[in-house]
Amino acid sequence: MGHGHGHGHSDGPLAIGRHAARVVVGILVAIGILTLIALAILWPSKQHVDIPLPMQTTGGGAVQSEAGTVTAHDTGPCGSPSAGQVLTKNPQLPPNNSYQCERSIVAIESGPDKGTSTLLEIAPGPGQPELKKGDHIRLVRQTDPSGTTLYSFNDYARGLPLTVIAIVFVVVIAVVARWRGLRAVLGLIFAFVVVVVFLLPALLDGKPAIPVAMVAGALILYAVLYLAHGVNLRTSSALLGTLAAMVLSAALSWLAIEMTHLTGLSEEQNTNVQTYLQHVSISGLLLAGFIIGSLGVLNDVTITQASAAFELAASNPAATRREVFGATMRVGRDHIASTVYTLVLAYAGGALPLLLLFSVAGRSLHDVLTGDAVAIEIVRSAVGGIALTLSVPLTTAIAVMLARPFGAKVVAAKAPAARGRHAAR
Repeated sequence: MGHGHGHGHSDGPLAIGRHAARVVVGILVAIGILTLIALAILWPSKQHVDIPLPMQTTGGGAVQSEAGTVTAHDTGPCGSPSAGQVLTKNPQLPPNNSYQCERSIVAIESGPDKGTSTLLEIAPGPGQPELKKGDHIRLVRQTDPSGTTLYSFNDYARGLPLTVIAIVFVVVIAVVARWRGLRAVLGLIFAFVVVVVFLLPALLDGKPAIPVAMVAGALILYAVLYLAHGVNLRTSSALLGTLAAMVLSAALSWLAIEMTHLTGLSEEQNTNVQTYLQHVSISGLLLAGFIIGSLGVLNDVTITQASAAFELAASNPAATRREVFGATMRVGRDHIASTVYTLVLAYAGGALPLLLLFSVAGRSLHDVLTGDAVAIEIVRSAVGGIALTLSVPLTTAIAVMLARPFGAKVVAAKAPAARGRHAAR
């Protein structure tokens, strides 16, 4: 055959069969169109939702916070009439028989009362902040029924350190992965926008959780994979494998939640959602969390399998599809083993406070493992592990079909007979 195999040693993927390429591209285009149609159908309405009571100010509005810095701090008698008020002079003294607590003078550095200060009195106890001079904090500004502005501690100010950490994160990725790393960061930003602009409002609007999560997941996958790895058939094979695995993960998640009767009410935030946002389905939130939570690890595995298949096919043009598939699966099995550990240990790490409480509760191991709180993490790990494992052969098969087209089998079969002719050249 006059064309030989020289193209197999290039850095890019091998030449592929037109039919296979058209099928994969056609499927991805169709899925993309269906995703956009579903996005339009499921787009949340602009309905008004009342602010839940725990998140309201005393006046019923949204909580507003201002910047502040602790300028003085000591321990002494509490109960000063000036506590929480806007101060332009020293606070009033508390009664002589008052209890002891932590007292902090805080300079207000933003908002309408910028340039003044306030007095915070915090009784010591579990969960209470331990302020000291120089701390940067956030203050809640609200108005009491008489119209007087009052300030209280909200949280520590973390804007600057979080910004520094984020910049270091981006710089490290950019230095090591260069433009591909920066494109990956852009993909992460897009994923965050999809969650905030579409996923959460749609769930709040009462839309069905599985379609919403799958549409959000598909949008994220299209953007993240093509941004980070480029628009090519190697990436397309990984994308198709990941989308198929996501559908499988959604089905498994629904089945597992139905079988185990998980409620999610063991988690305080879910209980608050049921109490104050009664039209939102807690099981739907669990489903959406399972689906979205599996995307990152699925993406990792599928792009690795697709890249391995193309590289193995390119390094050995004489290998058959079966040989390339087998070699790629050997890589995939190692990857599965390590990633399953990552998946399970990540969930276990997040549940450490819960496991610590259970360890001193005196309950049997059976009760602990089958309780709603721990069972959620077990099911989440199992569903993610199953979808992850099945995504490997699925993505590998798609990638091998593209990296080693059907016509290549004929070439490989003729290669031994033509060896002398190639050597003569």
